[in-house]
Amino acid sequence: MKNLLSIESLDSGRIRSILDSAAVMKSTRGRHDALPLTGQCWALMFSKSSTRTRVSFETGIRELGGNVMFLAADDIQLGRGEPICDTARVMGRMLHGAVIRTYDQKDVEDFADFSGIPTINALTDEEHPCQILSDLFTIVETRGSLDGLCVTFVGDGDCNVARSWIWAAARMGFELRIAAPEGFQPPGDLLARAGGNVSVTADLQKAAAGASVLYTDVWVSMGKEKESEHRIAQLQGYQISRELCSLAPGALVMHCLPAYRGKEITGETFEAHAETIFRQAENRLHTQKAILKMLV
Repeated sequence: MKNLLSIESLDSGRIRSILDSAAVMKSTRGRHDALPLTGQCWALMFSKSSTRTRVSFETGIRELGGNVMFLAADDIQLGRGEPICDTARVMGRMLHGAVIRTYDQKDVEDFADFSGIPTINALTDEEHPCQILSDLFTIVETRGSLDGLCVTFVGDGDCNVARSWIWAAARMGFELRIAAPEGFQPPGDLLARAGGNVSVTADLQKAAAGASVLYTDVWVSMGKEKESEHRIAQLQGYQISRELCSLAPGALVMHCLPAYRGKEITGETFEAHAETIFRQAENRLHTQKAILKMLV
């Protein structure tokens, strides 16, 4: 595997290999047998702000022996209109790998094609593969396996996180229910292309009943700020609360963060499940180290 650009591009065997490697990375942190990035320099090229993604990748690259530089869009000519293909051809002659967090999925794919170096999608408007791989690792770590898994995603069912969950369910064979109002549901062509046991409904209570995992994300993703008022009005009520959790006894409650208490999740529910939520955040480090090792 040369690049990690999407969950769509992975098969079940590759996903399981990443999850297995993440477990090893976590259990051997600080005493790895090998440092596969020794002598390498990687760039983090971010057009979108970040906390967990930046910290986990910078830490992970260094813990695997590499050096890392952070490049915001305005730090390089890309921010002044240089085509991604030209930036990629320069970076490919100097760097050993790149982690890109941006808007357009095609930019990440073009960078990988033109640079010829390992490229990781750290978030686009289309997918958030590193997040979902980390979430799957957290679920396996907590439940023991993905067998019999039923994930209910609550909120904007057409966001990048929900789209990656659709592909993960299709690849790994678990059930995914998306609870979202009309206008925030994934398009039919995406569902048809992905296949798998994925259902979409506006009935939040029906979607939550008996689920293994209740999962949510922010209502207003980066780049959607001008739509804030409309989004909040439409998504009002699609919230993980104590009452919703009562429909899925024992379910893991997960949030990819940042969380806006009182909107997609109540403050009470967030704090009651903070251990799981912050384990998710921690596991970004271990899963991304597994991805980095696999790419080199």
